[in-house]
Amino acid sequence: MFTGIIEEKGDVVAIEQAGGGALLSVRGPIVTSDAKHGDSIAVNGVCLTVVEAKDDVFTVDVIRESLDRSSLGGLTEGSAVNLERAVRADQRLGGHIVQGHVDGTAVLLSRDPGESWDDLRFSLPEALSPYVAEKGSIAIDGISLTVTTVDDESFGVSLIPTTLKLTTMGERQVGDEVNIEVDVIAKYVERLVVRQ
Repeated sequence: MFTGIIEEKGDVVAIEQAGGGALLSVRGPIVTSDAKHGDSIAVNGVCLTVVEAKDDVFTVDVIRESLDRSSLGGLTEGSAVNLERAVRADQRLGGHIVQGHVDGTAVLLSRDPGESWDDLRFSLPEALSPYVAEKGSIAIDGISLTVTTVDDESFGVSLIPTTLKLTTMGERQVGDEVNIEVDVIAKYVERLVVRQ
């Protein structure tokens, strides 16, 4: 489990195709400082398992399912990525409950820079629309954000300067694809209601 509070921006140092999936190596000194085989690290919001950690680089296997459901397949050497280690039981939950199980992708439709924040609007896949609510939580590339507006086809978020500086959101351009994970509580509520 993650919180959606990004610890650092890392960069992809190598991608090796492997049996329909990929072996991804990422530089991230903070998240690698205590990483060991079997640990979970979210890369752009996708929970991945460390297979090797050496110096300031960790390597993970990325299966076909993750490549198909996320934007990880579009990464290249040098791509910047958001990184977060799995939350420990003794930590504060600063964002919201983020599983690292990406529900799909969205496209950045517009970016409106403001004096103190940027307003961004993203496409909203029809299948995920019921789970996105104004003032609700959403994870975009692993970042815990609050939905400011929503309609049937898109949703908006506002980003403070800290988020713009410390995550890849400051560099995202109109047309970029991002990973989204809707609030897990909404999915469980729907499942319970449907079963009654």
